[in-house]
Amino acid sequence: METENNSYIADMIHNGGVYKDVEGTTPQEVYENISKMIKLPDGITAEQVYNSLCAREKVLSTAVGNGIALPHARSPIMRSEQEQKICVVYLKNPLNMNAPDERLVYVMFILLTHNSQVHLQILSGLAGLFRSLRFRKALEAKADEAELLSLIRELDK
Repeated sequence: METENNSYIADMIHNGGVYKDVEGTTPQEVYENISKMIKLPDGITAEQVYNSLCAREKVLSTAVGNGIALPHARSPIMRSEQEQKICVVYLKNPLNMNAPDERLVYVMFILLTHNSQVHLQILSGLAGLFRSLRFRKALEAKADEAELLSLIRELDK
């Protein structure tokens, strides 16, 4: 699958969904709560997702700055391309995740991919979106799925 354009990211967000006001006072509490909300394919449990996200966070914070974090598993967790998803998670209360710019994290893009190559391409595409002031402002306004997908596709032009 070609991932050079933002429509692939938009499709993965559509697969994963947008979640607002997710509670938790630590990344681990947020991961526990969101793992139970995500629609997972047969054979993958909320506990597996939770454990994968926590294991990665122990290694190094997934906060990237501008109030954004990119939690993900250290190794692919989904079994096929169709199962892949990005879950956009707006936090009820921003968290200190030791971001490089020291800003509190208010939104997470949880990546659940099926291979490392796609994972890296998605990270690169998201980094490009995060450079857009319009995109960051939409995140700060807690844009819903339709607004985010429309903006992502517009920024692809």
